[in-house]
Amino acid sequence: MTHQLEVLLRPPVELWSGAIAFSSGLICAMAPSTFMMTPTVGMMSAFVLCLLGIIRFKQGASVIRYQRNLKRLPRFDMTSSEIPCYKNYLYLGKGFKWTQKHTQRLKDTLDPDARKYVEPTKLYTFVRKLERDIEGTFFGRLGKLTSVDSPFNPFRPLPPIGGNPALHGVELDEVDVLIPMADRTGHTLVEGSTRVGKSRLAEILIEQDIQHGKGPVILIDPKSDAGLLTRMYTAAKRQGKEDDFYIFHLGFPEISSRYNAVGNFSRITEIASRISGQLSAEGNSAAFKEFAWRFVNIVARALVSLGQRPEYNNILRYVTDIEPLFVEYMEWWLPKNAEYGWVEDINDLTRDAEKQFKANPKAVKYAHPRTEALRKYVEINKVSDQNVLGLLSALRYDKTYFDKIVASLLPLLEKLTTGKTGKLIAPDYFDISDDRPIIDWTQIIRKKAIVYIGLDAMTDKEVAAAVGNSMFADLVSTAGWIYKHGYEHGMLGGRANQLPEIFLYADEFNELMGEEFIPMVNKGGGAGIRITALTQSRSDIEAKIGNAAKARQVEGNFNNLIMLRVKEKSTAELLTDQLPEVQVKTIMSVSGANDSSDTESKVDFTSGTQDRTSKVAAPMLEPSHVMSLPKGQAFCLLEGGQLWKVRFPMPKDDPDEEIPKNIAALTQVMKKNYFTADNWWV
Repeated sequence: MTHQLEVLLRPPVELWSGAIAFSSGLICAMAPSTFMMTPTVGMMSAFVLCLLGIIRFKQGASVIRYQRNLKRLPRFDMTSSEIPCYKNYLYLGKGFKWTQKHTQRLKDTLDPDARKYVEPTKLYTFVRKLERDIEGTFFGRLGKLTSVDSPFNPFRPLPPIGGNPALHGVELDEVDVLIPMADRTGHTLVEGSTRVGKSRLAEILIEQDIQHGKGPVILIDPKSDAGLLTRMYTAAKRQGKEDDFYIFHLGFPEISSRYNAVGNFSRITEIASRISGQLSAEGNSAAFKEFAWRFVNIVARALVSLGQRPEYNNILRYVTDIEPLFVEYMEWWLPKNAEYGWVEDINDLTRDAEKQFKANPKAVKYAHPRTEALRKYVEINKVSDQNVLGLLSALRYDKTYFDKIVASLLPLLEKLTTGKTGKLIAPDYFDISDDRPIIDWTQIIRKKAIVYIGLDAMTDKEVAAAVGNSMFADLVSTAGWIYKHGYEHGMLGGRANQLPEIFLYADEFNELMGEEFIPMVNKGGGAGIRITALTQSRSDIEAKIGNAAKARQVEGNFNNLIMLRVKEKSTAELLTDQLPEVQVKTIMSVSGANDSSDTESKVDFTSGTQDRTSKVAAPMLEPSHVMSLPKGQAFCLLEGGQLWKVRFPMPKDDPDEEIPKNIAALTQVMKKNYFTADNWWV
């Protein structure tokens, strides 16, 4: 029989009937004459009654287990090596598919009559208060005993995970929650406020991607989380890929790999876009940004034509003083393109310029007479080469005026090229004394390497954003090239149009995001990029982009959504607005009395009591439910909008984990500079 209402928040009355049935069964077995039964009938009756008692005990135990589950979930932890690794699925944790039944159960916990089954008992509250009162006194040891997290402690404290534990306790039967690998091409967005388990989730996913070994695993971490770095290395070591593990860290250039963020490109214009993209485009700044883009593009085109690899140092050098680049380019261009007799013409113009320099030095605009001679030669002969004309137009700018219009560009370039950081992101390819590797995305993809990128945003947010943004842009460009040619293009025996699988994790990705991130999430899946982006709220994305429509465009390109506890209602609504309404049952008690108007009747009044059940439409989830999630738990929209409730396994120390001394020293410094919530479960 199907009951109208499922009532689990009540006394376990099944235990009483079970005890009676079991006791009666024992009597029937041991003394059948008590019930005037023959021994044979008594044994048969005992079997039936004991079976009924066991069934009722089991039903009562499930009620008790359910009520206990609403307060304290079973412990769930794993070492990194114990995390399941499925061939065609990505493991998230334990959980269940959320349905109308769970919405109904969650609503039932809000009934005032059911609060005693959800909230801690008065004895539990008293013991916790006593621990605080006797702290620091002679009886403080008693408080230490009652606060021990052990199953044998009758006053065992609840886990310090906050939130509403009933959100996960409404289901007893948990299963492995999995994301099909085929769905990862649609990318995954993870949102949750600080210290609620985002980093732990990233560790679980990264561990599996490294075990799969299907492609490179790249983590861009602005805040420098030591736990993530350590677990990435140990996972790589377990797979025998420690030689393919690279660290790029702006805060620790001594042990970091080197990387040229503007040295690899499909189109020359990408260089100017990556650098000028860091400048403000609001209000009057838009015009200055466009000029900076044009000027950097002029320099980049000239450098590439000269066979020089663009990098921040030489771009800063020539943006500050364009004259040496103009002279060098003309010396390279003239022998190939100038008309016969150009050497004599240049020499004549140079002698004239030298006379002008001697006659009136204050009126001289350029540092060398030859620059003036080359300028006049270009103008006289009406040269049409675009690179020459671009350099000439930049050369004509007045120094004072030029400094004003590149005022925002020069400080950025100086920050990127100052000190050890400058040598890190503008490497000298010919310095054989520097044994730090130089990485680029094409090689990383081909080697299926594992890369940790720490941007040290807490030290210098602007440099971190510039480098991270340039890395995104470089990866987008590389992905576009791969999409057209395949990542084995140009290799001996390489297969044409062979697409890789690139697993990119972007923690606090709103700090790294620019215009180039939109095409990455929109079209990157076609080039094999599987993005897992982690951030705190929707407002962070919108604030970074500066446009609400573009922020919604970014969100719309993530097919999988994992929502941990958030503090912003609009962020929670990103999940709840995608869910349907469900029918929730309610019970209403009706009682009344009617007086009798018949004076001859012996009945003075009639009364009646009724229980009525009805169905009302209600949201499957409210934003407040998402905002009250415990730490380490999340709601997930997977596989086309299916809602799952999941909790992540807590990490356990693995005694076999060993890391090199330099990485261990690095993580110790990172832990001092950045506090994470790695131990929130302790």
